[in-house]
Amino acid sequence: MREVTGWFLDVYAGEEGVTIWLLGDDGGRHRFSQPFPVAFRVAGAFPRLRQLWRTLRACPVPVGLRRTQCTELFSGPLDVLEVQVPQPAALQPLFRDVRAKFPELDYYDADIPLSLRYAAAFDLFPLARCHVTADDNGIIQSIIPLDTPWDMDSEPPPLRTLLIEPDVDPFHRDPTCLKIANERGQIRVDLQPERLLLDTIHSVLKRHDPDIVLTRWGDTWLFPLLLTIQSRLGLAYFNPGRDPTRPPIRRKANSYFTYGQVVYRGEQVHLFGRWHIDATNAMMYQEYGLIGALEQARVTGLPVQEIARKSPGAGITAMQMLVALRRGVLVPYQKQQVERFKSARDLIRADRGGLVYQPIIGVHRNVAEIDFVSMYPSIMARFNVSPETVGVHAEGAAIVPELGIPVDQSREGLVPATLKPLLAKRIAIKRRMAEMHPLDCRYKSLKARSAALKWLLVVCFGYLGYKNARFGRIEGHEAVTAYSREMLLRAKEAAEDAGYTVLHMYVDGLWIRPDDDAAVPIQTVAPVQTVVPIQMVIEEVTARTGLPIALEGIYRFVTFLPSRQDDRVPVANRYYGVFSDGSIKLRGVEARRHDTSPFVAQAQTDILRELAGAEPGRPPEAQLPAVVGMLRERLAELHAGDVAPAQLLITQRVSRLPGEYKASSPAARAMAQLEAGGKRLRPGQSIRFLYTRGEPGVWAWDSPMPPDPRSIDTRRYEDLLIRAAANILQPFIDEQRLRGWIAGEARQMPLQLGRQGRQSPHEQN
Repeated sequence: MREVTGWFLDVYAGEEGVTIWLLGDDGGRHRFSQPFPVAFRVAGAFPRLRQLWRTLRACPVPVGLRRTQCTELFSGPLDVLEVQVPQPAALQPLFRDVRAKFPELDYYDADIPLSLRYAAAFDLFPLARCHVTADDNGIIQSIIPLDTPWDMDSEPPPLRTLLIEPDVDPFHRDPTCLKIANERGQIRVDLQPERLLLDTIHSVLKRHDPDIVLTRWGDTWLFPLLLTIQSRLGLAYFNPGRDPTRPPIRRKANSYFTYGQVVYRGEQVHLFGRWHIDATNAMMYQEYGLIGALEQARVTGLPVQEIARKSPGAGITAMQMLVALRRGVLVPYQKQQVERFKSARDLIRADRGGLVYQPIIGVHRNVAEIDFVSMYPSIMARFNVSPETVGVHAEGAAIVPELGIPVDQSREGLVPATLKPLLAKRIAIKRRMAEMHPLDCRYKSLKARSAALKWLLVVCFGYLGYKNARFGRIEGHEAVTAYSREMLLRAKEAAEDAGYTVLHMYVDGLWIRPDDDAAVPIQTVAPVQTVVPIQMVIEEVTARTGLPIALEGIYRFVTFLPSRQDDRVPVANRYYGVFSDGSIKLRGVEARRHDTSPFVAQAQTDILRELAGAEPGRPPEAQLPAVVGMLRERLAELHAGDVAPAQLLITQRVSRLPGEYKASSPAARAMAQLEAGGKRLRPGQSIRFLYTRGEPGVWAWDSPMPPDPRSIDTRRYEDLLIRAAANILQPFIDEQRLRGWIAGEARQMPLQLGRQGRQSPHEQN
């Protein structure tokens, strides 16, 4: 018998049950196998189930059949036919065949990822500490978990990472070599000759034996190239995975529509026994990096190279499946619950979303921002909002504010059971970060883990009302928003009772200012630090709502911007401010948009830093001369050709194929250029282009030939820069006067504002 203690790395279907990989405490990478039968369930009319029974008995695939009773989330006990398959790899082909022959039946537990089935059976997850006992043939006799995904300080595994990337973006210019690096150093490998390229990569993988192959364009360019070379040269020995019996899996690229936009997911290449992560094809990798991906894998149970490429919605769905499996609740193959009937009056009352307050336009000092901590998930957990509890009349049921519908409190809902440990872990991480200096070496890792958990919590609300969510129901979605409106109003009342003026409210946050500042001119109020009264407000809000709320920060000043079309109309999500520590927060302006060129975004950020640099006691508009001087310098650099073309790139996501655009937008013209050069974009992909003089007015950055720098339309970029500057300087000076000042006309005096800023329309009335 063999006994190994270490970290759980990977599980996938093998020839006999499942294959398990472990990173042992001895430093070895151990491969085991284990019998692991899997099953799906079928419900429906008894005669059709009987026919299915006969069909499966005659099936060449060995199956185990039995009639049993399982729990359906909404209807309770349900008689089903259980179809068990001894080999996990055989389940999906069998299920597809059965569903094609019996489409009218209801199917459950049919498409659950193997890693989730294994996690539910053995309480194991990626990177879990565990102890394995196996026989001399490597067949597991027992596997025991030694930690949980909710542990804060799990011992990190000594993972080996290998980085492979081309010398240039392959979709912009043809690469000439690869850079291969690990903790020991870096080498460069030429792409020609092809045989030597494959031999070198094979040798590096064998010598370093990495657990993670981290690439750039690995999914969409590198591995497709290597596997094509392997096939052409007939080199069977080349396998970038650790398991020599399993070649890489290649998944096709696809485009899909979600949350109002088209998303493109490039081709994927998955390895066995080690992980491959393409940083350019991983959906949220830029938000939280490798550490965040590993954290999401731990809590969701999905394999690392799966969760790194998937949206957070797939992660929260996996967590709900895992809770359902552990509770013995059936997981439907397709959503079966429909919206309950509502009258027009009920629809108007229920379908309203979160509460948004009209901000008071202008500049305000001494403003505190307080935000509910993960408000919507906290509401689901606190009030037990779940698809199967909303609308259920039971003893002790809570009544949803405004809607008047009951929420069963006698049993914990599936969604709250999923969210509670997730919320607790994120709050614990945030508390630890609050006690730590940002320069602490542990801070960056904790921040990435917190961001990864945050995104899972963010999407859980949307999936509660998503039309295709397995465990979604629109009534639960409406109940959460009704609770959120009530909680925000309670928070507003608590702040006003404590002597604060509410300047703005937005779904889960409030901007408040002490009333005693009202008699002091805004120009003379000095920045303040966090004070006890703010903490008292926070405690009172928590007491009145039962939800955690925290201080986001104290602003030296915050500016709520009006609409571009009418400066009397406030806009809820267009503002910027400077905190007491000098950090800047901005929303709804060009620097936050993905389609803004780096040149314009950086200039706008620098303007905000100039405004933030005002001396204590001086208003931010005192920095206007310095801002104008900086803008003149930037424009001089632009017209002199000193700005690199890459800094002027406009990036936009395309939503159609080239021939489907009705209007000849800049993005459509750039797409046509790429198509003429043999490059075709798919909906959801991004295109980069420069504005140029003359026709067609744009230059696609990934065209075969580089652009002529002299053709860049500097006047267009000048206009974009001044417009971006004017947008954040609206409270001080209008765009026309700003342009005149920049052009060197007579000194332009800034607009003078009152101490409260501009009034909102409802105050003017």
